[in-house]
Amino acid sequence: MLTIFVFAALLGLIAFTRIPLGFAMMLVGTGGIAAIHPKGLGAALAIAEQQVIKNATNYQFSALPLFILMGVFIVKASMAEELFEAARRWFGRFRGGLGMATIVACGGFSAMCASSSAAAATMAKIAIPEMDRAGYEPGFSAGSIAAGGTMGVLIPPSGALIIYALLTQQNVSELFVAGILPGLAQVVIYVGVMAVIAALRPGWAPRDRQFTMREKFSALGKIWGVIALFALIMAGLVQGWFTATEAGGIGAGGAFLLLILRRKLSWPVLAESLLEAARISTMIFIVAAGALVLNQFINLSGISGEAIRFIQSLELSPIMIVLCLLGFYLVLGCLMDGFAMIFLTVPIVAPIIEGLGFDLVWWGIVTVIVVEISLITPPVGLNVFILKAMLPKLPVMRIFRGIMPYVAADFLRLGLILVFPALALWLPGMM
Repeated sequence: MLTIFVFAALLGLIAFTRIPLGFAMMLVGTGGIAAIHPKGLGAALAIAEQQVIKNATNYQFSALPLFILMGVFIVKASMAEELFEAARRWFGRFRGGLGMATIVACGGFSAMCASSSAAAATMAKIAIPEMDRAGYEPGFSAGSIAAGGTMGVLIPPSGALIIYALLTQQNVSELFVAGILPGLAQVVIYVGVMAVIAALRPGWAPRDRQFTMREKFSALGKIWGVIALFALIMAGLVQGWFTATEAGGIGAGGAFLLLILRRKLSWPVLAESLLEAARISTMIFIVAAGALVLNQFINLSGISGEAIRFIQSLELSPIMIVLCLLGFYLVLGCLMDGFAMIFLTVPIVAPIIEGLGFDLVWWGIVTVIVVEISLITPPVGLNVFILKAMLPKLPVMRIFRGIMPYVAADFLRLGLILVFPALALWLPGMM
């Protein structure tokens, strides 16, 4: 009964007050510990203090601000336009090629800037005018950008995977490597969706003009730096040349060098970049600290054990339990932000998955895919409302209609990961 009251208090704080998620979880977790611990509030405050310090000194967590700083430097270097133009020149000859280029550019930019919303907003400014001029159906073009922005949630370096690693004590490098193949599969499947829609509805996605080989390689020459940086990080993680935190340092340093080479660096730009990276990192740190305090209450109250015993009493097969949990995630994703889902559910769900004998690295990839889906499904659909804010005259339901083919593709990819876990586990097994 106490645990139900505690979680009701948490939901109440989030829904009806302006208290940020991290502080809400910290308050509720501390209050819950005080209620069940023999030494009361004093012990609860001591435990909360330990978790905050543990979070601040966690070596794996230090990768996150470094990758965030890398992303901020890449944004300041104005790489999005060059990524889009390069992809456009290589895909322009196909029907729907401009849309394919938008998806590829979204994937590359969202992976490097480590922010789904930033990628969607940035690519909308660049691609929407071009797609409008080419005669693309407005809802479908907006839906393509909203869906494309989600790819950075999984493609390394992924902030969601770092948070999952922090909550489950998994290796960040293994999770990054596990996300490579599913992330590339998402890009390929999304491009395939664009090709199919262009074939079935030619008026939605017309053909762009064709470019010469000289024009194609000229465009690649402008983005060689970011491609080389991404390839170095991925190769280093797969081969074990460096840890995820070291990769973050290399990424931030490489992005800073690109900023210099592109003559975009100035003292105001540097100060703005550092402040923006610090602001985002601090926000995530507070939420992570709150989640760890709440996790301690969950552990002390025995919720995870009770949940495991309840599920065992249902006498369902392990895969049926997994499907039930995924159904729960999909419903929750319609009502809640993706990162909030990770913080609130992983501490309870991960022990259940581990108890069923499943690999937690594989489950991390599955969880992040479901989070991606939550970013583009109604009624929340954060990326959809970012596009709506940028295109106020376009009805939101028209964007949701344009995004539905990509949601169907995401369910196909989720099914492939469930049936063939090796898609996520093969590369980590080679490390």
